[in-house]
Amino acid sequence: MQEVFTDRLANHLKQLRLDKGLSLDQLATETGISRASLSRLENGSVSPTTEVLSKLCVTYKIKMSKLLAMLEGDFEPLIRHKNQLYWKDPDIGFTRRSVSPSTDELSGEVLKCHIEPDTTITYDRRSIPSLEHHLLMLEGTLILTVGEEEYQLSASDCLRYISAEFVEFKTPKDSHATYLVFIVGG
Repeated sequence: MQEVFTDRLANHLKQLRLDKGLSLDQLATETGISRASLSRLENGSVSPTTEVLSKLCVTYKIKMSKLLAMLEGDFEPLIRHKNQLYWKDPDIGFTRRSVSPSTDELSGEVLKCHIEPDTTITYDRRSIPSLEHHLLMLEGTLILTVGEEEYQLSASDCLRYISAEFVEFKTPKDSHATYLVFIVGG
């Protein structure tokens, strides 16, 4: 089992480096780990020490616990656009794309949503109460009511809120709304 973990870790470390666009030489310079050692790590011929993992985590700006959690189960770190689940409400044209779906390993998720003009969507009860939301407007105008508070959002505005018993999303007659929602918890 340790060999499987070492192989998965090796592949993941290599993918992290490639995703950052770094060569082995560049990574060696940034981390202070020799190029030869990095090569052996990525080939799975050696298992990294805590110190080496710590240096890599600093360079990649990721917590070690998160790095290791990414190796458990069927965690997919990269979700290509074509593999993101997409749903469209046939009645009102609301679309919801699961950009980064929730998993057992991570506590957050990211959704990209689009609401057509002159549309109202009301949630009287949240499926999981007290989830943290960060809504980032990309385009258009959105009137969002959380509990008894109403907010009007435009492009680049961000509203942070805890899910409430009553949440309403509303677009004016002359504008759509396209936004990202980052949900933490659950």
